[in-house]
Amino acid sequence: MLSYFSTKEWLLWGGSVAVVLLSAVLFPNGSLFTTVASLFGVTSLIFCAKGNPIGQVIMILFGMLYGIISYSMAYYGEMITYMGMTVPMACYALVCWLRHPYRGKRQEVVVNRIKNKETVFLCLLTFVVTFLFYWILKYFHTANLFWSTVSVATSFAACYLTARRSPYYALVYAMNDVVLIILWVLATVNDRKYLGVVICFLVFLVNDLYGFYSWKKMLRRQREEG
Repeated sequence: MLSYFSTKEWLLWGGSVAVVLLSAVLFPNGSLFTTVASLFGVTSLIFCAKGNPIGQVIMILFGMLYGIISYSMAYYGEMITYMGMTVPMACYALVCWLRHPYRGKRQEVVVNRIKNKETVFLCLLTFVVTFLFYWILKYFHTANLFWSTVSVATSFAACYLTARRSPYYALVYAMNDVVLIILWVLATVNDRKYLGVVICFLVFLVNDLYGFYSWKKMLRRQREEG
């Protein structure tokens, strides 16, 4: 493990863990689930940045914990999105990643480049899914309906790109992080204990941006070697 991650990746992961733990100390009224979920999340992202399927396994655990946190805040949109979409699609992505190891190495997936036609298909499919989820979220009187609906769109697109092994999955997840930061800032206005969740997604934003950089670098290396 010491040689698997680079020095900057160890610093990124260690710094992320330190920020999460510090936020838990500074805001002791926060839920234990928040801290544990955040630790699962940052650990998942550093493995995903390497194209390692272990990241998807940890992401499944994170999604389940995050669903519990969302339910406690009446963010039913987030709960439904993660429990009904993100977690199942993470399971599917795990299968896809395991089926496409790079040169037989299970710790790295083959990076894929989707074509323009598939990008158009993704946009149309995302629109349909978001439209359906909007009415579901409205039925359950979801808090901050607009941002919750935007979160569905970005989450679905990111999950799809993850399963398709596209480097842009991390960039779309970064967009989703921004939406979630807005959502939980609104929640923090009513209850300060949710500030820990805001910090969690700020850390996720940094990690997802690094993930995009790492996958683009990995794509270039694989193309040169191939």
